[in-house]
Amino acid sequence: MKKILIGITVCCAALAAQAQAAELPTFRLEGKNGVFTPNRIEVPAGQRIKIELHNSGQSAIEFESLPLRKEKVLGPGASSFVVINPLSPGEYKFFDDFHPNTGKGVIVAR
Repeated sequence: MKKILIGITVCCAALAAQAQAAELPTFRLEGKNGVFTPNRIEVPAGQRIKIELHNSGQSAIEFESLPLRKEKVLGPGASSFVVINPLSPGEYKFFDDFHPNTGKGVIVAR
């Protein structure tokens, strides 16, 4: 019985987190063969946000941001998201670790 209650609690917490992420201001970022589109995303400062990541290319990509402490690897055709805690006004660079010469961009919090 205790295992069932723990499982239900974990499941409910996961569903609550997904529902909360769905309500956040959401921005789409597409990676294709080492190029991010758009390469500049303006977001509201002081508010949690969600970045939807889509890989429409033929090779894997990795969204990575050192200042945001976020990274996500996506295979060809894959989609996912990252949730970013409230940002102070400023610029936060991101890059594709698999294509470091071409896959670069910035998130601007205002």
